[in-house]
Amino acid sequence: MADTALTSLLAEESIQLDRTAVDRFDAVRQCGAALVAAGAVDESYVDAMIQRENTVSTFVGEGVAIPHGTLAGKESVKRDALVVLRFPEGVDWEGNAVSVCVGIAAAGGGHIALLSQLAEILLDPAKAEQLRTATSSEQVYALLTPSDDDDD
Repeated sequence: MADTALTSLLAEESIQLDRTAVDRFDAVRQCGAALVAAGAVDESYVDAMIQRENTVSTFVGEGVAIPHGTLAGKESVKRDALVVLRFPEGVDWEGNAVSVCVGIAAAGGGHIALLSQLAEILLDPAKAEQLRTATSSEQVYALLTPSDDDDD
């Protein structure tokens, strides 16, 4: 599999497990700010993320949202990156409770590969639960590290 390992796109300071947000747009802005802080995107990418959220909800189920920019925002991407922000109190995402946001920055069509890798993790309710309740960056890394014996 030639996909980039998710963990290689995730800096330790990009894992923030004790955030609060007033609404989903605040949560998306915080993901965008974390991507800017990681040096992965220009400020304008945050606007593209908000634009995407206005058009289509990035809620994917299991208490998780995956905010990312629009196609027009891809020129604001300096390098592919992920951020993981946990909102222990939850965020109302159009009637769904979200406790984890995985922000994505990817140039070109990189979003698709990253989204499919994340979906594999999130479609496993046990792994999604572990992500929602993670209290350390080590736990997040362990969940995002592909295991070779995943044929259950």
